[in-house]
Amino acid sequence: MNTTLEIDILSVIEKAEAYCSNEDIEIKLVYKLSNKTLELISERSKELSTLYYVDVDMLRIRAENGCFILKKNDRIYGHIFVHEHHVKGHSVYERTSLWVDRECRNSNLGLLLMSRMTELFSDTFLISVAQTPKVHYYNELLGMTHVTLAKMSVGLVEELEKLGKLRDELNFKYYVNECFKSEIGQLKQI
Repeated sequence: MNTTLEIDILSVIEKAEAYCSNEDIEIKLVYKLSNKTLELISERSKELSTLYYVDVDMLRIRAENGCFILKKNDRIYGHIFVHEHHVKGHSVYERTSLWVDRECRNSNLGLLLMSRMTELFSDTFLISVAQTPKVHYYNELLGMTHVTLAKMSVGLVEELEKLGKLRDELNFKYYVNECFKSEIGQLKQI
């Protein structure tokens, strides 16, 4: 990533953090959420076509990997989870269930959540599977690299297929972090 782009993204993230501070919205890394919150997020995933449906039990497991939430009082303004895939002895974490409340969507809070999760998993294999061009753009800003299914191991592709995550590569794009990119050639052999 070039220096100008790094400065720009840092500035945008700082502004998103300032927005949260000004609005008294907490940015929290949590590993457990109440059943009520999990039910709300599960229902939201069922109702929104941009989110994959995730049941409460699956969300509970994902939260154990770490979940960033944006919260003010008891109201959630945003969230992002990771799902752990097991591929022949390796853990591959997929950023999932990114959502930001309509009231604050023009404040780059989605990018803030993606940035925090990407940083948290910088030393392990992190992948993003997304359809939305804005998420693709954010992935690139965060230094993630677009990869095709052909570059991934058969095991990972099979694992993603089990979850219904694979679609056509014309509409969905796959991005990996630097750690994953540096090992993708070796993992391809798995």
